[in-house]
Amino acid sequence: MSKLGLIIKREYLAKVRNRSFVIMTFLSPILMVGMVVLIAYLTKINDSETRVVGVLNESVFYSTDFGSTESMSFVIFEDVSLEQAKDSVINQNFYGLLYLPEGGTAEEVANSAFLYTKEAPISGVVDRLDGIFRDRLRQQRLLELGVTPAEFASIDTDFQLRTETFEGERNLKGLNELKAFIGGGFGYLIMMFIIIYGGFVMRSVIEEKTSRIIEVIISSVKPFQLMMGKIIGTSLAGLTQFAIWIFSASLLLFAIMSFMGLESQALESAAVMPGPGVSELSAMNPAGSEMQLYANELMRIPWVMLIFFFMVYFVLGYLIYSSIYAAIGAAVDNETDTQQFIFPIILPLMLAIYVGFFSVFGNPHGPIAVGFSLFPLTSPIVMLMRLPGGLGEGGVPIWQLVLSIFLLLVTFIGIVWLAAKIYRVGILMYGKKASYKELFKWLKY
Repeated sequence: MSKLGLIIKREYLAKVRNRSFVIMTFLSPILMVGMVVLIAYLTKINDSETRVVGVLNESVFYSTDFGSTESMSFVIFEDVSLEQAKDSVINQNFYGLLYLPEGGTAEEVANSAFLYTKEAPISGVVDRLDGIFRDRLRQQRLLELGVTPAEFASIDTDFQLRTETFEGERNLKGLNELKAFIGGGFGYLIMMFIIIYGGFVMRSVIEEKTSRIIEVIISSVKPFQLMMGKIIGTSLAGLTQFAIWIFSASLLLFAIMSFMGLESQALESAAVMPGPGVSELSAMNPAGSEMQLYANELMRIPWVMLIFFFMVYFVLGYLIYSSIYAAIGAAVDNETDTQQFIFPIILPLMLAIYVGFFSVFGNPHGPIAVGFSLFPLTSPIVMLMRLPGGLGEGGVPIWQLVLSIFLLLVTFIGIVWLAAKIYRVGILMYGKKASYKELFKWLKY
């Protein structure tokens, strides 16, 4: 076996045999699913609270406008003063008191109304009350213009434009954002593992350098072989962990779908349902059909293609950044000295996450999204945000995907070449704190 192969094998086995690696490999999917379930459960509990608001209406207006709902109920006070109503609300632990003083018009009463609460009210409560006043004032103004209540009821109806593709398939609101979130999740995993496994490479280099083991190792292998062995070995360990995670996540997804009674065969049958059929289903059960359509669209996402290119971008992105991490590890004597070099590495990854979300949400084919999906230091994240929309017509143009991967390969070759120069000099440099000026000198050797 070649020396490079031996180094790769050593680094790979050292990682996968580590106890913490094994534990987190099998525990992380459970923890992530558990966290999602916990957040959903806490959100459900938080939203299930019914807030009680007392209403003291001293006017002749708004007497029938405060109807209770699941999230908010109203208790009407009569023949009491404002102070008595406040005391009653406090003693009964109501959320707040809405006071409507006397007034000659609905406009005057609304402008004089107050909501009293123990602390600043949440936006949902204020929005609901604002909506009540806004609807009543709009109706009052139209009545003054001669519009009858029946005519107002026919005017005041919600409208939502229905959209379909040219093939007759219904489009769903927020679907592009949902796809961007899925791609962003893959991109976020790449960012986290670049940081985690890049740190592994850097610490391994620092440890061997400070213990002087490196002096013995490079007597038998070239510095470039050692650096590439560490990078590739750690990369294979990361791919192994990803493969186990994907397999575990698939099992958990299947278990959740079975528990919820959502069978893939039903989804597939809904996927081929023509436009009119969807409309009839929506008419019979709007909420259920809406969820079924979203589930159908999730099943239509090209998961195999997405996972394949996730692996491609993970490997290429990791190789680029881990080469930089290895060069930093060779340039310093301890982890404390790495802080000045770490932030410039993490900055493109953070920029890719935040700018990617904003640009892909707004316009996945706009110049910002395309530019960041082609730039090698951000493309592993931003391109994955765009890929759930598919390839070709309506999705990512194939030429952009090919160009993005080509630029990543060229950048990888260039970064490895530069990192090898720093690694070759810095690996035997002791007792001298490296600076950017010093690293630039090493590139000339």
